[in-house]
Amino acid sequence: MDRQLLIFATVCYLAAVIRTVISFRARIFRRSRFVFLTIALGFVLQTAFLSVRGHALGSCPITNLFEVLVFLAWSIALIYLLIGTTYRLSLMGAFTAPLVVLLQLVALLLPIDTPRAFPIAPNPWLEFHASISIIAYGAFALACVAGAMYLVQERQLKTHQLRSIFYHLPPLPNLFSAMTRLLWFGFILYSAGLISGFFVNEPLPWTKIALAIAIWILYGAILQGRYLRWMAPRRIATLCVVAFAVALSLLWSIEFVGHRA
Repeated sequence: MDRQLLIFATVCYLAAVIRTVISFRARIFRRSRFVFLTIALGFVLQTAFLSVRGHALGSCPITNLFEVLVFLAWSIALIYLLIGTTYRLSLMGAFTAPLVVLLQLVALLLPIDTPRAFPIAPNPWLEFHASISIIAYGAFALACVAGAMYLVQERQLKTHQLRSIFYHLPPLPNLFSAMTRLLWFGFILYSAGLISGFFVNEPLPWTKIALAIAIWILYGAILQGRYLRWMAPRRIATLCVVAFAVALSLLWSIEFVGHRA
């Protein structure tokens, strides 16, 4: 039952992707509520999936890589729905939906939905550590999306090839402001997750601790470069994309609830 909810959610996000692709191919991109509404419906179905899975597990549904990927996709959609209209970033849905589809297809198609081998007593600190870290990943993902939008618009300005999508993109200062706030939001959440990891009262592998600290340093360096003006906005946007790719490749380093090293 829970996987059916996830499949229906993926179909909703896929519909948003198809609608966007059709608009791009027609070279007449128009702002549409369809994308926002399909993402909102997909988010509701994702929430239902996590609720059903969580009740079945008796804990936060992040006990394996399958659930972590779904939780990350849910976090990305949540943050998009919260900030999508704040900076006139309604077009962000066109960039967000493909990322969510990719994450959920990987989760659904790969044999990674393996149940934990033995029951374990609930650990609120471990659940907080893992869940808040993944939500921070969601903020970093949206910073990556905003960075990609910034690079697309800047390239069109430099090449003087203004396509219809250009007129629906937010101004560059708005995108840069959104990137900065998303970076700060993700960095604060990730810092809270990192600190809480030392209160789980369970041994944590030093490899995972080192990787988590490396990601924290990477995003801290980007923020420092932004405020000390060591890097131009274009470089910050590029680093947002690169940093999230690196962080995503290290997603396995998050301590799963119910996992013992």
